[in-house]
Amino acid sequence: MKLTAFTDYSLRVLMFLAAEPDRRATIAEICAAFDVKANHLTKVVHHLARRGWVATVRGKGGGLTLARAPEAIRLGDVVREAEGEDLPAECFSARGSHCAIAGQCRLKGVLAQAVDAFYAVLDGYTLADITANREVLAQLLHLPSASSVAA
Repeated sequence: MKLTAFTDYSLRVLMFLAAEPDRRATIAEICAAFDVKANHLTKVVHHLARRGWVATVRGKGGGLTLARAPEAIRLGDVVREAEGEDLPAECFSARGSHCAIAGQCRLKGVLAQAVDAFYAVLDGYTLADITANREVLAQLLHLPSASSVAA
């Protein structure tokens, strides 16, 4: 299953924020870190905020932070919300299928199992699990370390 760019960016934003959870980040910082255009990331951040994973503060000194602890953000939930309806093939559409073998095809059941397995794996992990190496992520993303900010 291939994830959309929207889902990819959603996960990247959450990982960026989890790398330095005690500081506010800006969309510009995240764009620079991942070389992504601001208009794409603005839509992603809006989505993440509406879902309650990101808190936003407007104005001077504003920015983004995680709205929940990384341990409370399940990857499966993020991917499901970002990807929308699971349609690995035309026969999954609520509008029906134009496939000549739709009534006898066994592929739909196999694909449904595959999608279920995909999400079962993602449901087993949280944002905390994939950002346990926060210090390394912060360095790779060129975030100021907590000690350099305090100095």
